Amino acid sequence: MRFLYTVIYALFIPLVLLRQCWRARRDRRHIERLGERFGFVAAVPKQKKRLWLHTVSVGEFLGAQPLIRQLLQRDDIELLITSTTITGSERARETLASHIEAGQVLHTYMPYDLPFAIARFINKLQPDALVIMETELWPNTLAVAHRKGLPSVLINARLSERSARGYGRLAKLTSRMLAQLSAAAIQQKADAERLFHLGLAADKAQVTGNIKFDITIAPELRERSEALARDWTLNGRRQVWLVASTHAGEDEIILDALGTLRAKGIGAEQLLMVLVPRHPERFERVGQLIQTRGFNSVHRSSQKVPDVQTDVMLGDTMGELMLLYGASDMVFMGGTLADVGGHNFIEPAVWAKPLLGGPVLYNFAEVSRLLIEANALKITPDAQAIGTEVERLFTDQTAREQSGQNALQVAEQNRGALAKTLAVIDGVVS
Repeated sequence: MRFLYTVIYALFIPLVLLRQCWRARRDRRHIERLGERFGFVAAVPKQKKRLWLHTVSVGEFLGAQPLIRQLLQRDDIELLITSTTITGSERARETLASHIEAGQVLHTYMPYDLPFAIARFINKLQPDALVIMETELWPNTLAVAHRKGLPSVLINARLSERSARGYGRLAKLTSRMLAQLSAAAIQQKADAERLFHLGLAADKAQVTGNIKFDITIAPELRERSEALARDWTLNGRRQVWLVASTHAGEDEIILDALGTLRAKGIGAEQLLMVLVPRHPERFERVGQLIQTRGFNSVHRSSQKVPDVQTDVMLGDTMGELMLLYGASDMVFMGGTLADVGGHNFIEPAVWAKPLLGGPVLYNFAEVSRLLIEANALKITPDAQAIGTEVERLFTDQTAREQSGQNALQVAEQNRGALAKTLAVIDGVVS
């Protein structure tokens, strides 16, 4: 078995390096800080207990913000935060810049799931516990942590039926990984039952709810959002329809829906669409698509105020979605028309925005169920349905406001997971 692993690693490393170099042809960030991905980091002496928090990408990092803010207020803990994606790393470095400069937070890329890389990383930075946001499980990472006596905690854990089937195909490996966890804070009972079926011990788990519901909106962000809304709505004379986090294949459907609205006489001076692709590498293509469809557009990165002739603003900046939610009148969530599983409905819900989405919701099954039952989220599976629902919200202010209040109520009723999650973490760190 050891020989087999040696062969696998010998093949894996050149392939990874080749892939990163190939991707670096268009974006050199793929080969920058490459050493971190193999565990080559500088040793930094600890001043306190060091909590290693892994947030794989932007979504997980943003979802962990309530937890991070709480942990940064404590005198007994310092944070080591890792990310896997480039955008996740950049968001962490930007958001926590002052804390990184002050030495309260360390940040690096997560090493590849190679035993020697993980071991080197742990030896250098000496964390006291590993906390994994959602279900980002890697066998070698958990095995090395377990061997070194490093407690590992899975938090805000969720597991869709689809993901459970995937893990079930590797039943022995999955069972071994779950057995090496010290504790798990799980979003919902259904998620817990799937994890138990795969091998997680019930006495290690607690259903805590979703910490993303514990999000708060800072007064400064509200002020910025209100100022943006005044500009984009032409001081209240038009509405803003935000389409957030789209994936390949979704933009065409959304633009078809906008076309039907324009054909019905709802012009650019009445309704502005703000279209935000999920990944920055798609900004240029989506911008070209908007032009090809004949819509007038501006780019958010230009800082230009959309005028009465602007059909679409392309959201080609990073880190602004929360600001844009506040400046909108209604929100369609991307990743729900493509086979992605959806994105975080909770963020626009806390802004009291009426919500739309496609039928593909497995990543946020429980959240979407609550919102649908509260008449806060409407499922719109195609361009015609999207256009019809946007038109309804556009013309019916009472319905628009009531749907938004329903969304806010769902968010407020489900707060409280953060305190329970912190208790689970404290149980293994102290």
